[in-house]
Amino acid sequence: MSILGRLLERNSIYVATIFAGAFAFQGFFDVAINNWWDNHNKDKLWKNVKGKFIEADGEDDE
Repeated sequence: MSILGRLLERNSIYVATIFAGAFAFQGFFDVAINNWWDNHNKDKLWKNVKGKFIEADGEDDE
């Protein structure tokens, strides 16, 4: 029997492996989707256009 087969022989190890894999996949998926969203909406997000509004607001005061 392989090493992986021996590790997954016990139910507790099997369940812990599933949870660890799901946790790692969730972190990867979250980062990937956030990067895609930021690139897809590049000039529409507040973090990208905030400087334009702050500069415009500052020019009106003078």
